[in-house]
Amino acid sequence: MKLAGLGAAIPREKVLLDKRYPLYIAETVGVNTHYQKLHWHDVLEINYISSGCGYYIINGKSFEFKEGDILLINSNDLHCAYEMRDLVIQVIEFDMAWFAGNLRYDPEILAPFKEMGIHFTNLLDRNSPYIGELRNLLQAVLKEHEQEQRSYISMVHALLLQFLSCVNRYFRSDVANQSRSEIGSMQLEKVRQIIHVMEEKLAHPWTLEELAASAYLSPSRFSDIFRRAVGRPPLEYLIQLRLEHALRLLETTPHKISDIAMECGFRSLSNFNHLFRKHFDMSPKHARVHRTSK
Repeated sequence: MKLAGLGAAIPREKVLLDKRYPLYIAETVGVNTHYQKLHWHDVLEINYISSGCGYYIINGKSFEFKEGDILLINSNDLHCAYEMRDLVIQVIEFDMAWFAGNLRYDPEILAPFKEMGIHFTNLLDRNSPYIGELRNLLQAVLKEHEQEQRSYISMVHALLLQFLSCVNRYFRSDVANQSRSEIGSMQLEKVRQIIHVMEEKLAHPWTLEELAASAYLSPSRFSDIFRRAVGRPPLEYLIQLRLEHALRLLETTPHKISDIAMECGFRSLSNFNHLFRKHFDMSPKHARVHRTSK
């Protein structure tokens, strides 16, 4: 099969933020299936691990995190997250333009993001004597954001400035580049393109050889690069995409379960039922009943 549109890639998510207050804060419990898929967005992101543990795949490198950890995710970072146990994350996303005026006085204020992989790593050193100070600053940000007292926007902005300043001062390292992923930008772009094609043609009976050929790589090389970038083998990831699409169809259409299975690339209904139950811990029928009972 000749692949059409291979020039496309995983689209960059456009996060819409209030221009007056370009910040988004949310508490996530576990990891939504959407964020188990490789994605990237146009905002800067700070993650504070409130409890539990899990791991991120960021630009092909794995970062295991636990309660109390802080991660920085740049606007161009290709990433996905997985829960290991009882995970709760405080997510802060903001537009880098919010700090454009500060660059005039401190050109390094966004260095923790701009110099990621050169002088900074995505997972901040949990053993640093200054990590507690960063945690306190993030807690103060959350409190100001929730309470919305007078001048809270200025307070949040000031606290984030202090946070970025502390990271730039205390977490800079000249050896951070030693931990950079061996996956190059061109290889990551190939992974983006292949995932996009998978999503566009879920029902196609993909083989590892066909996917590898479309990336102009041997099956073993392609599988290795894909696994390091995404955290799982290509065909396993394809099954995940198919199951998530099937769940959306079950929740939004009256189509028969057997038709949905075929539309999502499953040639056997029994195999579809087995994989669906394993992935979502419920049967396709129960997923539809659960949706209609809401």
